[in-house]
Amino acid sequence: MKIIVLAGGLSTERDVSLSSGAGICRTLKERGHDVFLLDAFMGLEYDSDKLEEVFTLENSGLEIAEGIKTTEPDLQAIKASRPDQSPSLLGPNVIELCRMADIVFMGLHGDIGENGKLQATFDILGIKYTGPNSLGSALAMDKGITKQIFKMSGVPTPSGTWLKKENKNKSLCELGLSLPVVVKPCSGGSSIGVYIPQTDAEYKTAVEESFKYEDEIIIEPYIKGREFAVGIIDGKALPVIEIIPKSNFFDYKNKYQADCTEEICPAHIDDTVAKRMQEATERAFSALKLDVYSRADFLLTEDGEIYCLEVNSLPGMTSASLLPKEAQAAGISYGDLCELIIQKSLEKYN
Repeated sequence: MKIIVLAGGLSTERDVSLSSGAGICRTLKERGHDVFLLDAFMGLEYDSDKLEEVFTLENSGLEIAEGIKTTEPDLQAIKASRPDQSPSLLGPNVIELCRMADIVFMGLHGDIGENGKLQATFDILGIKYTGPNSLGSALAMDKGITKQIFKMSGVPTPSGTWLKKENKNKSLCELGLSLPVVVKPCSGGSSIGVYIPQTDAEYKTAVEESFKYEDEIIIEPYIKGREFAVGIIDGKALPVIEIIPKSNFFDYKNKYQADCTEEICPAHIDDTVAKRMQEATERAFSALKLDVYSRADFLLTEDGEIYCLEVNSLPGMTSASLLPKEAQAAGISYGDLCELIIQKSLEKYN
């Protein structure tokens, strides 16, 4: 098959996406596919009459993946570095190459990759792609909407509210909350912009910092508990994985830097608790109108309560990512996982 692995983009999760895309690209190339790793934002300057050559280039575009740094990328610097300085979020030849492919493997994370806009664009253009549809992606990306859908669908989730920038001076008392709380962007990922303030001063700083990423944020009560994740493919939950950061919580650094986090899969928890998480994952997947695959994140308290925090419509596919480790525990190798995602994605077009 001819496959474009679409990654990067103008997103705070850009580095993670490129690393995911590189892993996917190498594996699919090893399995005999004609594959190319393409940065959605930077695109590829290439002779328009020779674009078919791109699928058989020796390095398959892998030179654009430089690994994940300890801090999120400088998006303004990346934006300024694009030669054409176009306002488009898609770079040169992105649409053209995606049209030539048998399928586009969505290796994107955050913003354009998970908010449903690109999926809707591809639907209009007749471009086949992996992962959830545009509606499911849009619903899952907005944590405020997700929280409402969870409550209506019986998926346990923390209480809380959302706050727009024009109301940022509202006190926690006015919001019906008290310290400690969790402050995070409404549509962000990879724990970027997430804070757990313990004092009023820390809360004010957290709100200001979180608003640097978006104009709407989520504020919810802090719940102390163990951290877990549950992947799902074709509506069926994978084994539960526990995440144990060696310091702090499962933030950007702990997620992607080596030796910062221990992961146990299958998680060492009671079978009934694991089943509750898996059932909640499947319920959330259905309620959010998702298809193909995703991953839900959970907290488990000392008294056995579970809380679903969010659902990632395009979970990470790096060597350190959770979904591949869960799949491995279910007997699915990384390469087979990539092929399975392609297979299940193509089935929705038949």
